[in-house]
Amino acid sequence: MTTMKCRFVLGALAVVVAMTGVMAAPGGRLATIAAANPNVVIDWNQTLLTTLATANVPPPASMRLGAIVQAAVFDAVNGIEPHYTPIHIAPAAPDGASRPAAAVGAAYTALVSLFPSQKKTLDADLAASLEELGGRDDGPSSPISLGLSWGDAVAAQMVAWRSTDGFSSAPPPYVFGTSPGDWQPTPGGSGPPKFQTLATTTPFALTSPSQFRPAGPPAMTSAEYTRDFNEVKAFGSATSAVRSDYQTQTAKFWQLDTPTDMWDRVADTLAQEHHLNLLKTARLLAFVNVAEADASFAVWDAKTTFNFWRPVTAIAQAALDGNPDTTPDAGWLPLLVTPYFQEYPSAHSGVSSAAVTVLESFFGNSVDFTVTSNGLSGVERSFTSFSDAIAQVADARVFAGFHFRFSCNDAAQMGAQVANYAESVVMQPIDDEEE
Repeated sequence: MTTMKCRFVLGALAVVVAMTGVMAAPGGRLATIAAANPNVVIDWNQTLLTTLATANVPPPASMRLGAIVQAAVFDAVNGIEPHYTPIHIAPAAPDGASRPAAAVGAAYTALVSLFPSQKKTLDADLAASLEELGGRDDGPSSPISLGLSWGDAVAAQMVAWRSTDGFSSAPPPYVFGTSPGDWQPTPGGSGPPKFQTLATTTPFALTSPSQFRPAGPPAMTSAEYTRDFNEVKAFGSATSAVRSDYQTQTAKFWQLDTPTDMWDRVADTLAQEHHLNLLKTARLLAFVNVAEADASFAVWDAKTTFNFWRPVTAIAQAALDGNPDTTPDAGWLPLLVTPYFQEYPSAHSGVSSAAVTVLESFFGNSVDFTVTSNGLSGVERSFTSFSDAIAQVADARVFAGFHFRFSCNDAAQMGAQVANYAESVVMQPIDDEEE
């Protein structure tokens, strides 16, 4: 963040703090939430999700942004009497700073920096949140002011760090392949595949996006490819006669919302149900979002490396794949519009696996939880294990008609590897007794 921008955000914080008693009127998005939930980390995670939705951020980009915000919140909260190693910002909070205020300041500053057009709404959220923390501020040396200033400083450094991670760089030139198996433009899009720079974005925890690169798709003449080709052809067709209504709903359920939204809501709920304190909640959400972001970088590295065709292309051009057991159908279309980038490996399967690997490490695999999708109002999917949820994500991508099952399986394995590694290198306990 530039010096001028940092001063702008600090000024905005000061103004809102001074006006807290006036601005915390009904209508702030946090007013109702905070009244029922004293954990401001969860409050502001929900504000993050609302902000992403308002900006209509595509799923691949939302994971990086979610990680920036939640990493800032963790480093701010942990920087006051630290119990864990930081993600990026060394603990240097002033004595007496309020942890809840630090969480609020970090989330607010990160979100305003990343979404300046939503500043007015975020100001109202800030005012409502500060009102719940105790109302009007008592001066620059009060715990709330010290916490806000520390959170703002952490977020400014976090945003500045990630501004040079390569995500916004110009993508490298893309050359379309002409061999069987090479990715080709799919219906609904044109030009090179989208989100190419994710493949070269600096990770939060991994050493590089290629650290856990999978072996690649099976040979197109293999039994595995044959089986998965015929499965998606039958179950993923727009006119499938074998896909059930429940399977159709499954495809839509997991496609019409972002992984960040879906898994952060699960994390928030489980954190509340298990009564996690502020620091542990911040660590949980930071791990979930960092693992998802790094998994997305790993997925795009593999997509770019293997450049594999989508089922809609593979089925139309099956006569070219050298496999006598795959039959072409030039008119075949998937149930849902194919995302405009390479097929292998599945992004949703990879990032969802990363998220649930973190959740499992906190709560165990056998836990009751419910997933909701903003794309299908009133529809919920309840599970008794995280492994069952990941299996359903894979089903959904096949039923949608734009992934082979091997792509989902390999992505799920890679996502787990990414999360396990992230949990071994960042936010590590620094004392014998965790808070």
